[in-house]
Amino acid sequence: MRTIPTLLFVTLALVMAVTRIHHFAAIQDASWAVFFVAGFYFGKQTRWAFPVLIVLALLADWYAIAAAGIEFWGGYCISPAYWFLLPAYASLWFGGRWLARHEAGLRWRSLGLLGVTLVVSVSACYLLSNGSFYWISNSWGGADAQRSLGGWVANLGHWYLSFLKVTAMYVAIVALLHAAALAAGLGRKAATDAPARNG
Repeated sequence: MRTIPTLLFVTLALVMAVTRIHHFAAIQDASWAVFFVAGFYFGKQTRWAFPVLIVLALLADWYAIAAAGIEFWGGYCISPAYWFLLPAYASLWFGGRWLARHEAGLRWRSLGLLGVTLVVSVSACYLLSNGSFYWISNSWGGADAQRSLGGWVANLGHWYLSFLKVTAMYVAIVALLHAAALAAGLGRKAATDAPARNG
């Protein structure tokens, strides 16, 4: 049964790599959803699974920037704020891990927990990633840009719903597949064989 969690992790990694490389293409970046979903299924394997996905995200960014003919450290999104993606993605990961500990199978309670946990996790990730980019990245407005708390609050609203919508879309697809597996009597055993359940 180890084949199932291995295929799941590889699939999540490939989805993130492909969509992250083509960040501005028609297919939206699934990175946030992947970290949330991977935290749910692979929470007990945080020591290796989370770093693997972080490194993969870094390599995907490097490839996308290099393919555009730009030196990595000259990329628009690459600044000291870039490293805040580590705690930002961790908030998604541990949100998914928390959900794995508390979900109760095919019940309305599980759906409610999913919704609340996803919104809280995405909000935390967005605050960290957007806030760090606004306050310490020279890419936003240049080194002499005038920053203020009011300006940051206004900036927060520009992309929040978009990130939440895209992440929720991908997570909803996984949730439907998960529910179908549970209904078929397959999901619970396969999931418990995976190194993440209740972890």
